[in-house]
Amino acid sequence: MGTVWELDFYSRPILDEQQKKIWELLVCESPLDIRTKPESLFRYAEFCPNSTVNSIWLRTTLEEAIARAAEPPQKIRFFRRPMTKMIVKACDELGISAQLSRRTFTLYRWLQERMQDVYPQQPGYQGVAPNPSVQYQPQPPQPLPDALVGQKWAFVTLSAEAFEEMHEWDIGFREAFPLIGLGDFAPLPPETQIPGVVIFSPRAVPMAGWMSGIEPAFLKFNRNTPPRLLLETGESNSWILASIKDSKTLTEAENFEDAKRKAGMLHFLAIQSDPQSESFAGFWLMQELPLS
Repeated sequence: MGTVWELDFYSRPILDEQQKKIWELLVCESPLDIRTKPESLFRYAEFCPNSTVNSIWLRTTLEEAIARAAEPPQKIRFFRRPMTKMIVKACDELGISAQLSRRTFTLYRWLQERMQDVYPQQPGYQGVAPNPSVQYQPQPPQPLPDALVGQKWAFVTLSAEAFEEMHEWDIGFREAFPLIGLGDFAPLPPETQIPGVVIFSPRAVPMAGWMSGIEPAFLKFNRNTPPRLLLETGESNSWILASIKDSKTLTEAENFEDAKRKAGMLHFLAIQSDPQSESFAGFWLMQELPLS
């Protein structure tokens, strides 16, 4: 996949001498492997005066970040929809692909840390208020393309310590991140049960290839009528993975959501050709985040 960055460019709860909000650019490298050490990931932060908020400042500052990084990003993810035009323009001028994504797990945790430890120490700090810039427009769930519908699927669980060997698993398409700093930024206990869904399909490889291109964000059990298991992707896309039709599966779906909450909303999606397979066509570690 190459190097991926996560980016946020927006105002912070800090006022300058003219009582204008100070903006900030944050970029951080997105870990693609569960063994990645957080301290090894590239990070860059730069405050921006309110008077110079534009794509020119953003592009120039991104160039400075790239110059300091070990290697430039091939893709940049960002989650604030109102900033799309400015971010895409700056990235296009640098020859970098930029796309809206809710797969900004590392950036989310960094923002929470800065909200707690950095911004309150700045002159002009005003406290944190709800931010409407990340309120997504929910989209009606869409059925998966016919060619990608799995023949079978199942709810499963794996312990957190089992993921320590993930790098040894035979996986085609994958994306994961270290199980560190989740929840209240504490290490995840090794016995924590992480829930997941495995899809079995004879078209496992093309299905995994398609999934890898739509930015899988999180799985969610929708209790509305009819009950459905949904895959949320990209900015606000929603796909119907399965309809829940019997009481046994309904209970399993409820247990899946309960296990997610106990694991800090951490979970996974896997794709295999059949239940006897010892390899995965695709495997994505995910976390449902309250982006704000």
